Amino acid sequence: MRISEVRELDDSELDKELGEQQRGMMNLRFRKATLQLTNTNELKNARKTVARIKTVIRERAITLDLGPAQPGAEKPAEITPETETDTDTDNAAENEGE
Repeated sequence: MRISEVRELDDSELDKELGEQQRGMMNLRFRKATLQLTNTNELKNARKTVARIKTVIRERAITLDLGPAQPGAEKPAEITPETETDTDTDNAAENEGE
């Protein structure tokens, strides 16, 4: 399942698909342990699909926590590089004499 397909699902479908994929992954592990799994790439693909689903669930949770952007909200202050202050040079001069 591609990420675009996962993003098209709603929350309840995501939960359902996650359960199905995890159950399928468990079955693949059992088949591997009993040497019945011929294509070992299936396990890797299932793990990646579970990760994609969990990623989309987490993305949606984060966007809900942040809420909609408010037009009147302040922008964060820009960070400027700190310059050496006079007290820094005074302390450096004092430490040289010791």
